[in-house]
Amino acid sequence: MSQDTDNQLLGVVLLVRHGDRQGFYQNPDTYTATATQITPLGNQQEFLLGSYLRSLYLNESSPSYIPGMSTGLFNPSQVYIQADFGDENGVIYDSCVSLTQGLWPVTLSNNITLANGTMITAPLGGYQYIPIETVDPNLSIALEGFTNCNTFNTHTTAFYNSSIFKEMAAQSASFLDSLPPYLNGRSVQLENMWNIYDFMNVNDIHNATFAQVLPPTYLAQVQTLANWHEYNVFSDQSIGGIGNIAGLAMLPSILNGFADITNSTNPVQLSITAISYKPFISFFNMTGVASANPSLAGIVNYAAAVALELRQPSEGGEPVIRFNFKNGSDADFVTYNFLNRTGDVPLSAFIDAMAPIAINTTAAWCSVCANNQDSGCAALALATEQGEAAARPKISPAGAGVLGAGLTLIVVALMGFTLAFFGVLTISRFGRRRSRHPGTFELKKDGESI
Repeated sequence: MSQDTDNQLLGVVLLVRHGDRQGFYQNPDTYTATATQITPLGNQQEFLLGSYLRSLYLNESSPSYIPGMSTGLFNPSQVYIQADFGDENGVIYDSCVSLTQGLWPVTLSNNITLANGTMITAPLGGYQYIPIETVDPNLSIALEGFTNCNTFNTHTTAFYNSSIFKEMAAQSASFLDSLPPYLNGRSVQLENMWNIYDFMNVNDIHNATFAQVLPPTYLAQVQTLANWHEYNVFSDQSIGGIGNIAGLAMLPSILNGFADITNSTNPVQLSITAISYKPFISFFNMTGVASANPSLAGIVNYAAAVALELRQPSEGGEPVIRFNFKNGSDADFVTYNFLNRTGDVPLSAFIDAMAPIAINTTAAWCSVCANNQDSGCAALALATEQGEAAARPKISPAGAGVLGAGLTLIVVALMGFTLAFFGVLTISRFGRRRSRHPGTFELKKDGESI
C-alpha cells in the first residue's frame, strides 16, 4: 500500500532510546549490567527530542498534529507513558522525564485559584509533572525480555561458538590487538565488543585527552564491529526466534498502543515507551527494516525514536501504520518500508504478523526462557504447585463431585493471592488504565473486536 499524503493521523506509538550517559558495563554472556547515570547532555538530547515531537504532534498548525490532543496542559486521559527502570539503572527513566519536559513545557496555565481568590502557579514557572509508569524487570518482562532469559543466554553462547563469529574474530584480531592503549585494561576479545565500543564512545564524548589521542578511524571501526556484534545477539533468522526476545516481549506494549488509539469510547492517542537500544535491534529485525536498510542493523544513537503513526486513509477502509525513524540528532523523521511492503501497512497486516509471536504473559516468558525462578516465574511455579495440590482432595469420588466447584473457586483464589503476594499480579500506579505488564491486547472498532 502506498502512502496517502491526505490521510488523517489518529495517534502515535513512540519508542524512544535514552540520552547520553556515563560509562556502562554489560556481561558479554548474560548482559547483566552495572549502574550508570545520565549526563546533562543526555537530558538535553531528550528535551530537544521532546520539543521536536511537540512541534510535530502537539502543534495545531503541523500537518502531523494529532486531532484533539491538548497543546498546552497535559491531559492524562490522552497519553500513556512507560519507562524501563532496570537496564542502565535509572537512566532510561530520567531520560523520559526530560523527554516529557520538551513535550509538555512549563506553562503559566498550570495554576489553581484557591477559595480566597489567590492564584497559585506550579513551581518553576508552571512546571508540568507528567506521570510515567516505571517498569521493573524483576516484576515485568515487558521491556527487558532478555534479562534472566536462559534460552537467550544459550543463543548468545551459540553465536560466540559459531563459524561466522570465529571468522570475524580472526579478521578483526589485528585491529583489536591495537586497542589496549585506549581501553584501560579492558578485554579486547570480540565477545567484549559492546564494552569496548561503549568505553571508547563515552570517553570520546567526555574526555578531551582521550579524544585527542584516539586515531581518527578507530571509533568508527569499533562501532562497526559493535553493531555487527549486537545485531547478531539481539536478532534471529526466525521472526519469533529467541534472539528477538527483546522485541517479542515489547510487542504487547505496541499492540496495546494501537488498541488504545482505536478505542472509540476512550482513545489514548499517544503512547510512549522509553527503552534501551536492544529492543530497537530486535524490532528492526522482526519488521524487516534492518534487512532492507543495513545501516540500521545495529545500535541506534542516543535519543533515537521510532514513531509508528496510525492513520486513516482518505479513501476509507481500515487504518494503516506508517513507520518513521529518527536516529538521534537527525533533523527529521525518515519514513521506512516494513514487513516487506511498500508504503503504509494495514493495521490488520501488522497484527497478523506480530500478534502470534508476542509474549503476552509472564507464564509464556517463563516457558520460552526456561526460567522457573526470576521475574515472577517462581511465584507462578508455586501457585501452580499449590493449585494442583489443592485440587487433589483425599475424599471419596462422590464427595469430590459435590465439592468440585467449590474447590475450583478456592484454587483460583489461592493462586490469585499467591501471585499478588509475590508481585506477579500488579495494579498500575495510575488507575486510569489497565496494567500492561504483562497483558494481552484487544483491538476494537465501534465497540466490536477486529
